[in-house]
Amino acid sequence: MKDTVIYKFKSKVTGDLIMLEPDAKRLLHIMGKADQTKGILLAAQIADAMAAIEKAVAYEEMEGIQDPKQVSLRQRSLPMMKMLKKCHDQSEDVVWGV
Repeated sequence: MKDTVIYKFKSKVTGDLIMLEPDAKRLLHIMGKADQTKGILLAAQIADAMAAIEKAVAYEEMEGIQDPKQVSLRQRSLPMMKMLKKCHDQSEDVVWGV
């Protein structure tokens, strides 16, 4: 059985956000940070990251891609979007690692 990898996203203005590897990797890919097990999203990059997530959510919903047995990207990305919005509003970076 494969070990479960957990990603932890942190900032100075929010609580930690914990995600399982598949969900974290998907969001990191959407935000342009694919294949990074640790990294930083600078405050200046957050608006673009939020726009990329919103675009991906809109695409999924428009195309009807969602599998009814899976949690939608909109639902899955909500905690990340809340974190990013708060960090954007307060000009704080987001860091992550496994």
